[in-house]
Amino acid sequence: MSLDLLFVVPLLTKMIVVAAFVVTASVVAERAGALIGALVSTLPLSAGPAYVFLALDHDTAFIADGAVASLAVNAATGVFALIYVALAQRFALFVSLPVALGLWFVFAGVIVAIHWTLPAALVLNALVFAAAIPLARRFLHARMPLVVRRWFDVPLRAVMVACLVATVVALSARVGSVVSGILAVFPIVLSSLMLILQARIGGVATACVIANGMWGLVGFSGALLTLHLAVVPLGAPAALMLALAVSIGWNVAIWFVRRRAHAAVTS
Repeated sequence: MSLDLLFVVPLLTKMIVVAAFVVTASVVAERAGALIGALVSTLPLSAGPAYVFLALDHDTAFIADGAVASLAVNAATGVFALIYVALAQRFALFVSLPVALGLWFVFAGVIVAIHWTLPAALVLNALVFAAAIPLARRFLHARMPLVVRRWFDVPLRAVMVACLVATVVALSARVGSVVSGILAVFPIVLSSLMLILQARIGGVATACVIANGMWGLVGFSGALLTLHLAVVPLGAPAALMLALAVSIGWNVAIWFVRRRAHAAVTS
């Protein structure tokens, strides 16, 4: 396979996979509610394919180290989500999303400058989400307005997300391995969801979807921890499948817990 194909095929694959899942998550959020849409969007829809491509080119030690860096950056994603949720209550998309993304890059830049160990990355995540989850609790419920879907909505969403994916992948191809690891967990799915939903259902309802995803981001931390611990002894394919199972299992458990809590309140 030529060098051009080695770059183009993974790029097109990631564009298609991420676009398909983001469009699905946005439709689910509009039809099934904020919680289910949030749980779909916090699965490793972007990081999973990114790590598959990294595993094709690097050994298991590289993947294990990258998972620790990604775990640290996931804390920055928690801050990014919380800032967007707060800003979207009052500001339009062209303010709330760029400000939140700008602060994500600031936090990620600080993280890049630090050599992270697994315990330190776990402590950082624990501190961030211990603060972010209670702060986001007041935004967990909002009315999801009815949306009239036009014929071009789904193709337009897919193109928008695919272009964003292509931009991130192109940037990662021009930087070093550490920054590539950071970009592997760039919040492209959440950013795309914000971009798609706020123009359709408003900032308050979109913030509700993102706020419901906070616990899902904790599950993503668990998936990265699993990847780090399992990749060397089990190999990349088994470790990636196990990490995906952890993320899916965590989000399903959240759905059951929230469903039972809602049933208890309504009864």
